[in-house]
Amino acid sequence: MTGTRRGRPRTPLLSRESIVAATLQVIDAEGVAGVGMRSVARALGVDAKSLYNHVDGKDGLLDAVAEQLLGGLVLPAPTGDARHDLHAIATAFRSRALAHPGAAPLVLTRQLSSLEGLAPVDAVLSVLLAAGAAPEQSVHLLRMLLATLIGTLLRELSAAPAFGGDDGERRRALEASGLPAVVTTAPHLAAFDRDAEFEHTVDLAITAVLDRLGQRSGSRSS
Repeated sequence: MTGTRRGRPRTPLLSRESIVAATLQVIDAEGVAGVGMRSVARALGVDAKSLYNHVDGKDGLLDAVAEQLLGGLVLPAPTGDARHDLHAIATAFRSRALAHPGAAPLVLTRQLSSLEGLAPVDAVLSVLLAAGAAPEQSVHLLRMLLATLIGTLLRELSAAPAFGGDDGERRRALEASGLPAVVTTAPHLAAFDRDAEFEHTVDLAITAVLDRLGQRSGSRSS
């Protein structure tokens, strides 16, 4: 008679991919603050020590998530038009960063030295160098563009609680402040169009870069 073999339950096979997926589950449920070796191990049904064979602690978990998200970034092919190319890169980066809102701050704030993290940096530097920037100047311009883009996207991520309610209610509160400039601009301060804000900010930043490089081509804005 053949019996069923009994033994210890099979431990799930671990991989970097499965660990990243579990980390994203934790982020969805608890936010980035909830990520830790124990919380991810619980999601996988394994001992936390086993994760160290694949990632180097909590920072390794967060870097792995950021790298995977950036790894899905499809960079546009360059056209030779600096304004168009910089705008296309910024738009692609925004789409990828916001594809997983809970983890977006990782993409925007982790400084990665992997190929995934350096690919968008290389794309922007290539456009700037082709547009006539000297190597050192291109780095300064890159950092300005990144600071502008990251700040805009972080603001976009945090705008929901502040502007997610009734625009009319917020407008009335602003008008009641009695501050002259605030009262005058209250209808516009009360509203928040993410796409419009992104386009306006990126266009201004790119225009500043092109002005510095002596390429005063026309604005994308109508």
